[in-house]
Amino acid sequence: MEKLSLSQLEQYLSKAAWILKGPVDASDFKVYIFPLLFFKRISDVYHEEYKLALKESDGDKEYAQLPEFHRFVIPNGCHWKDVRETTTNVGLAIEKALRGIEQANQQFLYGIFGDAQWSNKNKLSDRLLIDLVEHFSQYDLCNSNAEPDMLGNAYEYLIKHFADLTNKKAGEFYTPRSVVHLLGLILDPHEGETIYDPACGTGGMLLECIDHLKHNNEDYRTLKLFGQEKNLTSSSIARMNMFLHGIEDFQIHRGDTLKDPAFFEADGLKTFDCVIANPPFSLKDWGAENWANDPYGRNIAGVPPKGNGDMAWVQHMIKSMNNTGRMTVVLPHGALFRKGAEGKIRQALLEQDMLEAVIGLGGNIFYGTQLAACIMVFKKEKDAVKKDKVLFIDASDQVREGRAQSYLEPEHINQIFEWLKNYDDVENYVKVVSKDDLKENDYNLNIPLYVEKVIEDNLPSVEEALIDLKSAWIESQQAEEKFKMILKEFLA
Repeated sequence: MEKLSLSQLEQYLSKAAWILKGPVDASDFKVYIFPLLFFKRISDVYHEEYKLALKESDGDKEYAQLPEFHRFVIPNGCHWKDVRETTTNVGLAIEKALRGIEQANQQFLYGIFGDAQWSNKNKLSDRLLIDLVEHFSQYDLCNSNAEPDMLGNAYEYLIKHFADLTNKKAGEFYTPRSVVHLLGLILDPHEGETIYDPACGTGGMLLECIDHLKHNNEDYRTLKLFGQEKNLTSSSIARMNMFLHGIEDFQIHRGDTLKDPAFFEADGLKTFDCVIANPPFSLKDWGAENWANDPYGRNIAGVPPKGNGDMAWVQHMIKSMNNTGRMTVVLPHGALFRKGAEGKIRQALLEQDMLEAVIGLGGNIFYGTQLAACIMVFKKEKDAVKKDKVLFIDASDQVREGRAQSYLEPEHINQIFEWLKNYDDVENYVKVVSKDDLKENDYNLNIPLYVEKVIEDNLPSVEEALIDLKSAWIESQQAEEKFKMILKEFLA
């Protein structure tokens, strides 16, 4: 059997979305396509494992069905081929198969297929579902035909594809991969570390940490990944994403991180080596009423405003760092300079001296918002040379401007990362700022306060300007004379 190529897989998956077009809104494609893809994958892998065990046992079917030969158990009547053989009430058959698989694999797959209404015939007719199932049936997605990396990459492509289709709503579940890559470089995770994303969306940041280790030829399987996500569809997609990438050591919980964090140790919140997130910007109903007496001890710098949770995320993430922990977080620029409660929180955090760098990104990089965002880099225990200092980087022009959106290209990412690594002043772009200077500015972190743009004065002197004007005047006189001559000849 010939292995599938990435472009074949990508075309195959985007075509699946076209089948749904019409009765299903583009922003809901992911609710149906991702579970079906995962269902097809685990059915094909199960069948591959079954054939192997059958061969080993000289055709003993009972032996081949033993759970120890299978990554996941697929109960009778719940395999992809069972659904494919159904021609009426197809939605019901899909629902039954998905629930059956979840129940048979409670430890790993409980609730993973989300809550799509497969049996809603107004939206999903039998004809449409038969077309969709037949479309997915054209390729065998077993391991020998589509390795986890390949399938994982195709899955990432699909996440981006849906983000492109639904630009406005995409920001909730998709951070541009270029930004994710920059955060991974800054965080620099290593073998054996724990990684935590408290607003993990579809899991892109956690997978970036895996890629970072692969790129550095380290053993990525030694990483332990933890994530929490409030949105049901996104948290399900994140879990499927991990499995499709062949990742086994992860925990992703669905829930509201600020109101109900999921990870604990004996004496409170669980702490991690690396904390990374792009939390929802300026969240309104984030749980301010309980923050002053937060039972998890996250109120380390003050209570953020009721209608804006940016600084609650920052404090939650700081509290989730272990003694040698480090973190990167994406925030709207306003978090750097808004006054009132947030100003006091910034002051308290700066006095605790964990903020290492502030990076201002260009505008229009994120889906669904033209807002420019910033990255804040924290370290529980800063290196001696960085104590009582904060590095400011103005990377607002490190973008390629597109028609509808701007893009961080590899050269921009490399430039920003180099500035961060060098930790040195660069005119117009980078400034190392002392604690005293921050205090003088009332702990305002607005980047232009520190990175001043030197405007080059390329204007000519008055004498030069007069000479230029004189020669331009003479040229225009000559041109007018020439025009008169031509006109005279023309009229003659």
